[in-house]
Amino acid sequence: MYYIGLAARLLLVLVFAAAAAGKSWRRGSFDAFVSSLTALRLFPRRLSVPVAVATVVAEAVTAVLLAVPATAGAGLALAMVLLGAFVAGILAARRGGRQVPCRCFGATSMPLGIPHVIRNALLAAVAVVGLAAMAATSAPGSVHPGGLAIAGVTAAVGALMVVRMDDLLALAPIAR
Repeated sequence: MYYIGLAARLLLVLVFAAAAAGKSWRRGSFDAFVSSLTALRLFPRRLSVPVAVATVVAEAVTAVLLAVPATAGAGLALAMVLLGAFVAGILAARRGGRQVPCRCFGATSMPLGIPHVIRNALLAAVAVVGLAAMAATSAPGSVHPGGLAIAGVTAAVGALMVVRMDDLLALAPIAR
């Protein structure tokens, strides 16, 4: 169970770090994220910049909490809260008929939709699995290099698929 929890934490560290970096790496990326938040119309326009800043900071804090073993539980809990908020926001925008590009990891033209809801729900499930694994086991006295490698590769491949989901869906379009 230790390696399952580790893989879950690593995957989420990579995803949240990529999300925070993708939105804030360049000024244009952050501005595009602010514009997408404004277009969602989930809150007053004047709050778009503070909500964007809070989102990026929360994603970065989540990644740091997950990376530190002593705070991993708090990081997993925060990940679940953020992912739940993202799902709720996407569903509210969809109910309102708004087609807003996903700026989850930077610039993309794909509008937020059901694939993004599913992705975030699955990531929340990964956080739940991570918490369950942490509760079921403690860190082993010694770690097996093979277990670490498998956990790391699994997390990296999973994170790459999550971060590049819009590109993968563009190769095989599905109903959104």
